[in-house]
Amino acid sequence: MAQLEVFRGDITKLQVDAIVNAANTSLLGGGGVDGAIHRAAGKDLLRACEKLGGCPTGSAKATPGFNLPAKWVFHAVGPVWNGGSHNEADLLAGCYHGCMELAREHKVKSIAFPAISTGVYHFPRQQAAEIAVRTVREQLPSSGVERLIFCCFDEPTAQIYEKILDRE
Repeated sequence: MAQLEVFRGDITKLQVDAIVNAANTSLLGGGGVDGAIHRAAGKDLLRACEKLGGCPTGSAKATPGFNLPAKWVFHAVGPVWNGGSHNEADLLAGCYHGCMELAREHKVKSIAFPAISTGVYHFPRQQAAEIAVRTVREQLPSSGVERLIFCCFDEPTAQIYEKILDRE
């Protein structure tokens, strides 16, 4: 059975096979987690992302991790929250599903996810965490992933994930 855990801190420092980037559709960097990952990985990450031609919302694409401890970066494009009636939940689930597919494809044993779409995209944190945990749990048995980390930037988000994991 895979180990699910919550970590508070910098996703770019984690010693895992893959980290997930909460990217925008261009994949060319931005603020928040996206900017931090691009800065830590170095300019080669930008060059690799330029070759991918962007990524649609609800999907994910992979690049090497370059200067990161992680071998891979899975760039997941989450939805902007527009009240919940614009397929946001399914699009967010698609991000997690796509990353788990990439984990399977790249034989990843350990992976760390940020709280996709909960920053400047304003997805409600509780709902986003419920979707994240449910989606990865569905994918875990066939993924090959042995350790999955929900990496949270702040304490309130970490507490949401901890409560969800504690009740299951």
